[in-house]
Amino acid sequence: MMIAMMLPSLAPVLWRYDEALRRAGHARAALMMLLAGVGYFAVWAALGTALFVFGATLAALEMRMPAVSRAVPIVAGVIVLSAGALQLTALKARYLRCCRHAAQSCLHALPARAVAAIRYGVRLGVHCCACCASLTAVLAVAGVMDLRAMAAVTVAIALERVAPHGEFFARGIGFVVIGAGLFMIVRAASLV
Repeated sequence: MMIAMMLPSLAPVLWRYDEALRRAGHARAALMMLLAGVGYFAVWAALGTALFVFGATLAALEMRMPAVSRAVPIVAGVIVLSAGALQLTALKARYLRCCRHAAQSCLHALPARAVAAIRYGVRLGVHCCACCASLTAVLAVAGVMDLRAMAAVTVAIALERVAPHGEFFARGIGFVVIGAGLFMIVRAASLV
């Protein structure tokens, strides 16, 4: 699922990377592109594993402690509200610029070795995880297995990354997420 979610925003970066390698005369450009993709997805797999362990631990706590179970809806709303606010920060804008210009930044030092291609992919993955932290948090709260939530987050990430004026989309998404977080908090508070 992660590959399907991130591929729309990663594909243009890998395509430009492959193109730059071919223009520079690298005979194994396709392999280097594949290895960069492996490095990128390894970072996301590590993050997914950590989120899974956290979620499983939280679910176990909810089953054993009713107070935790009652607090989860409000905490979920606060997390979504915070994620929306994070979308509006300078930190988010910096990481988004980095992700939007990742393909151009790699063109000055094209790796000719496999290790360098993997390292490039890992660096892309780390920047991408930081850039997508708020939307990843929203997805974790909404449910990573919810196809509608996955589709919405995929579209949001792709718009931020590849659409002209992606920064505008990031801010708009932030305001929508803030509204959703406020709604979740109000709804959870009314049920308590």
